[in-house]
Amino acid sequence: MVNWLLLAAAAGPASDGESLVRQTIDLLWEQITGLTWFQAVLAISFGVVYLLYGWRIFRVLVVISFGMIGMFAGMKAGEQFGNLVVGGLAGTAIAAFLAVPLMKWCVSILGAAAGGILTSGIWYACQLPEQYIWAGAIIGIVAGGMISFILLKAAVMLFTSLGGSLITMVGVLALLHEYEMSRAEPTRYIEDLIYLHPWFLPTVIIVPTLIGMFIQHKFIQHSSKWDLK
Repeated sequence: MVNWLLLAAAAGPASDGESLVRQTIDLLWEQITGLTWFQAVLAISFGVVYLLYGWRIFRVLVVISFGMIGMFAGMKAGEQFGNLVVGGLAGTAIAAFLAVPLMKWCVSILGAAAGGILTSGIWYACQLPEQYIWAGAIIGIVAGGMISFILLKAAVMLFTSLGGSLITMVGVLALLHEYEMSRAEPTRYIEDLIYLHPWFLPTVIIVPTLIGMFIQHKFIQHSSKWDLK
């Protein structure tokens, strides 16, 4: 989901955009190789629901997302005082509690973050200089933020579709990797696609995201009671 990539950006020291890209790809690959086939199937099932029906449960998803971000921030703060657990719990509780009354602002923040992730993905796919990938991200953050403040529904569709696409694709790639490893002569096609072809990861994440947004828009049009209040 969106907050997962946001946490990846801060998970370790990244002196420039290039090292951040590598850290994020490594994290994704760890998730792909770490899933069993059963976990991958569960990820696909949940991801598809998230992708197509995230707008129905977006309030819960927003609270969870900000709770996780608060947990990470709290752990960082708690580390300074020698107590990660208390810091993490406090950060989770505070962020999740604040997300409820500030729901519209939180949706806008997630929409802006999703826009930044998408445009930075396009930047990477086009093989533009990775050390300047922040320039591509800023474009998406500004555009996503503006759209979010004008049309909050668009922000909901954007971040839920991106989150669902990411979870679904991780599950699908994990199944394909599991199949590769189970063959008599194991292959490394999935790993090569991820690490050697910059267009691959952005494509398999962005295309389902756009499809999810289109389908969600159709569903929302036929749901007269849907709102952000």
